[in-house]
Amino acid sequence: MVCGKKMNSGIVFFNKPSGITSFDALRDIKKHFGTEKIGHTGTLDKFAQGLLVVLAGRYLKLSRWFSDCDKKYIGKIHFGEETDTLDPEGNVIAKAALPSCQEVENVISRFTGKIMQEPPVFSAIHVNGKRASELARSGNKVEMKKREVTVYKLELISFEPPFAEIFVHCSSGTYIRSLARDIAIAAGSRAHLCNLIRTQVAGFKLDSDLLYTKYAENNIKFNLHPVNKNIISALGMPWFEVTKEESKHIYHGKPLDQILKGNHLCFPVPADQGVSRISFTDQAAVFEDETLIAIAEKKDNKWKYGCVITVL
Repeated sequence: MVCGKKMNSGIVFFNKPSGITSFDALRDIKKHFGTEKIGHTGTLDKFAQGLLVVLAGRYLKLSRWFSDCDKKYIGKIHFGEETDTLDPEGNVIAKAALPSCQEVENVISRFTGKIMQEPPVFSAIHVNGKRASELARSGNKVEMKKREVTVYKLELISFEPPFAEIFVHCSSGTYIRSLARDIAIAAGSRAHLCNLIRTQVAGFKLDSDLLYTKYAENNIKFNLHPVNKNIISALGMPWFEVTKEESKHIYHGKPLDQILKGNHLCFPVPADQGVSRISFTDQAAVFEDETLIAIAEKKDNKWKYGCVITVL
C-alpha cells in the first residue's frame, strides 16, 4: 500500500491482451491502485486474451466464490500439429493428417456434459507440491490425473483447414487447450490451440461497460467497482437484506442463523443465460442496503459465516 493513500477495495474487470501473463496484468493493477492486496479469480494463459476478473482489498475474501464461476470462450484450433504446451508457444511433438469438417463435427458432441479431462502438463496445477509446468521444464516426466469438468455447450463456428474456431461454455477448471488436443485425437488428427478469447465469466461479459478504459500511450485507467447487488446477481448468488442493527450483530460475531431467521432470501433474475451455472443454494450474500456485509453458508441446515467483509 502506498504510504498515506487509502487502500482501494472492489472488483476490476480487465480485458487482458495476449502476450502478457495474468501475473503481469496483476502487477499493472497493483501499481495503479497502490496495493499488494490484488488477486485474479482465474488464470488466462499468456497467449490468451479476454476477461480477467480481479478482486482488490477487502474483497479478496470473495476469491473462492468468484473462482468457481463458469466461463465462455472462443478458441481457434490449429490441426495437424500438437505442441508440448498445447499452445502456439510450445515445440511440436506430434504431427498428423488434417481431419475433414465432417470428422470434427462427428466427434465434437463427445465433449459436452460431464467429461473426464487430462489437464496440460504445462499448467499451474500442483503435482507433489510443485507446479506441473515447473517440473516439465526441468525435464521431469509428469503424469496428470484426469478430473471431471463440465462442458455446457460446445459449437464448431467455422472450419478452414488447418484451422477450426469453436465456442465453449464450460465449468471452472476446464482447459480449452486439452479440449483442442482431445477433439483432434478423436478425429484422427493432432492439434494445439493457437488463439483463445475469454468472452464471459458468470454473468460478466467482455463487451460490458464495466471494463477498464483500455491502453492509451501506456496510461491505463482501471474501473474499480463495489461488490454490490448487481455484481452478486451476475455471479448468480442469492442475498439477504439486513438492517443496520443486524449488521452490527454480524460484525460482533453473533450467531448468523438467528440474525437471518425470518429474513427474505432474494434470488437474481437472469437477463440471459450468462448467469453462473454454479449452484449457490447453500450460500448467500448479506447486504445492508447496497453494502456487502458477509457471505453466509448453510451447514447442518443453519446459516454460518463464510466470511465477513469489514467496511472501512
